[in-house]
Amino acid sequence: MATLILGIESSCDETAVALVRGDRTIVAQRIASQDEAHRPFGGVVPELAARAHAERLTPMVADVLAEAGMTLAAVDAIAATAGPGLIGGVMVGLVTGKALAFAAGKPLLAINHLEGHALSPRLADASLGFPYLLLLVSGGHCQLLGVEGVGRYRRLATTIDDAIGEAFDKTAKVLGLGFPGGPAVERAAKGGNARRFALPRPLSGTAEPHFSFAGLKSAVLRAWGPLAGTDVDRADLAAAFQAAATDCLVDRTARAIAAFPQATALVVAGGVASNAHIRTALAALAGEHHLPFVAPPPWLCTDNAAMIAWAGAERFALGMFDTIDVPARARWPLDPGAEAVRGAGVRA
Repeated sequence: MATLILGIESSCDETAVALVRGDRTIVAQRIASQDEAHRPFGGVVPELAARAHAERLTPMVADVLAEAGMTLAAVDAIAATAGPGLIGGVMVGLVTGKALAFAAGKPLLAINHLEGHALSPRLADASLGFPYLLLLVSGGHCQLLGVEGVGRYRRLATTIDDAIGEAFDKTAKVLGLGFPGGPAVERAAKGGNARRFALPRPLSGTAEPHFSFAGLKSAVLRAWGPLAGTDVDRADLAAAFQAAATDCLVDRTARAIAAFPQATALVVAGGVASNAHIRTALAALAGEHHLPFVAPPPWLCTDNAAMIAWAGAERFALGMFDTIDVPARARWPLDPGAEAVRGAGVRA
């Protein structure tokens, strides 16, 4: 019987638990969204998120085990997100994982949330092997990584200011599209004319490998100011923003393909990877460079515990266990040896 891992994810505003086998079978899972709690504030409130995790995690673990018809004794190890993320939520999930591991006498696997995203395409596609080029795009991160193996990541590029997911969220807030912002912008953009507004493509065409989205975000705000704020205005500006952001991703990724020629595939992961417009553009780029394109299904792109359990299964197979005193971390880069860059890109 394949290894069975219990995964726990609580790094932001999704409380999630999953049971995943080493043969890629998702035995059971639960994901509890906090969108309604945070919607009035237009973004995630860390204190509310941590409190919701504390209230929900233990019952969700019980529900997942009950659905699987198992007890904790059947599990081979406990995998819990140990960072990066909102530290209160990370602590809730990691402490829960430690308690379960200690009580059941099971190994603990402290998982980097970004590694969960980075390895999630291998959960969805058994044929994906190392090394591959990964575009990791989410609310807090925008990076290009050479994924050489479990625990072996080479950062090729990162953002020098804002993550692309944050730019989507801020654009949604400016346009009054609601929360969460990424899906709202994508929905509005479907009916919009992307050519109506001439928005910038920061750093596109430059030799610098990194990303920048602050200027694009500011351009959206300037363009919105004099408008009447009609639904047509919203749709057109949303479409223009999405097109500009996508062009930036494609331009920077093309540069990374040249810098990482050993890549066997172009892979995208993270919450923003669920955007269909972005996926289509990246698939076309991969085709131009004769690379397979791999993207997890949209539900696996957003925060979930199946990817944490799978990262745990990958580490379990290599004997990469953690001690009970492993710390929770607000920041935890996948490539800690990467050279620092100007701006906020140093955060991860």
